[in-house]
Amino acid sequence: MDIEIVSEGLGFAEGPVEMPNGDIVTVDVRGGRIMRTQTDGSTREIASPGGGPNGAAIGPDGALYVVNNGGFPWSERSGLIIPVDENGSTRPPNFEGGWVDRIDPETGDIDRLFDGLDGERFLGPNDIVFDRSGGFWFTDLGKSDARSMDRGSLFYARPDGTGLRRVASNLTGPNGVGLSPDGSIVYVAETNTGRLLAWDVVGPGEVSGSPKIMMATPNHFDSLAVEADGTVVVAAISHGICVLRPSGEIDYVEVPDVMTTNVCFAGDDMQSAYITMSASGRLGKVRWPRPGLRLAF
Repeated sequence: MDIEIVSEGLGFAEGPVEMPNGDIVTVDVRGGRIMRTQTDGSTREIASPGGGPNGAAIGPDGALYVVNNGGFPWSERSGLIIPVDENGSTRPPNFEGGWVDRIDPETGDIDRLFDGLDGERFLGPNDIVFDRSGGFWFTDLGKSDARSMDRGSLFYARPDGTGLRRVASNLTGPNGVGLSPDGSIVYVAETNTGRLLAWDVVGPGEVSGSPKIMMATPNHFDSLAVEADGTVVVAAISHGICVLRPSGEIDYVEVPDVMTTNVCFAGDDMQSAYITMSASGRLGKVRWPRPGLRLAF
């Protein structure tokens, strides 16, 4: 696929989401900023929540809901700026935890919704998706160092600041999260294992039983999107985009960046795929062969 570079200078870009007018919002994990790429290709900062904004979604009120990992240490390796220090740790000095913000996309006003559950701070929220009832699922990936790694969780909450619950725990690097077209399955991509997990959804924020392993690869997975036919599209970092078809067939799409972190579908026909290329701070666009799933809001 030919990739059109839509915008550059976005920092460590992640969390793409289409706004109602066709603009694309991305987060800058390193810079602690929320960026907006307008339809003419120009960019502007719309908010600066600090920490490490990692994923974004539009809620039923039109606001942006942003999960924030609390920040990373950064170092240079082979000419790349990556979210890990010289000792192999992703936990920055004086780390206190992550949080979830509500951000007005027009004014940039920020309201913090959650920073933990039952007195326990989040380890490092990573990705978010709304369901059609108006609640949202989000992953809490956590931090790691050379000898240990946090065990992550899947959470659910309401945008009015209520209903926060832990849905699943003891996950290994839970990163991308998404829902099947009918909302009956919630998917989570694990970074460290290269697995795509799937739970049956029995109600808002409720799942049944243990997750199924939909695929296990030698890759490191990041965030994900879902197509209208149920195909799951996962950013595979140095391996571009991994595509899991309903038949079980797995394909890959090459991306000219060693840190492909996220993808979202946009446009009237939902066949414009916007891809965040974090190593180079760029937002790319490709013509996707099938329509993506239109999100709840």
